[in-house]
Amino acid sequence: MGIRVLIVDDTDHVREMLAHMLKLDGFNVVGTAAGATEAIDSLGLTQPDIVIMDLKMPIVDGIAATRLIREEHPTLPIVLYTAYLDDAITARAHQAGVTACIGKVEGISSLEREISALCLELVEH
Repeated sequence: MGIRVLIVDDTDHVREMLAHMLKLDGFNVVGTAAGATEAIDSLGLTQPDIVIMDLKMPIVDGIAATRLIREEHPTLPIVLYTAYLDDAITARAHQAGVTACIGKVEGISSLEREISALCLELVEH
């Protein structure tokens, strides 16, 4: 069945590309969301093992969305996957409860390795 992944990104083609690539590599993409509200509303239905979260989204950005998700899902791994990554953003993201930060320039293979490593940790605990 594979690791259950929810993808949150406001750009349609990015969501579609991530979903396609992750599915090809054996991940179970249980949902996609165009924003924080849609993602939060779908968590109960999709029950992901991990959330892939974009940073720059309208209304509620990925860091604020993480804070909202943490209220109901304190241990759910959330990976911030963004083109805008620097030390300050990484620090803010970790403070909000982001589990890991991956730059989009690092590519899908880095994201997939991080997803696998985080979910392996969950199984071991």
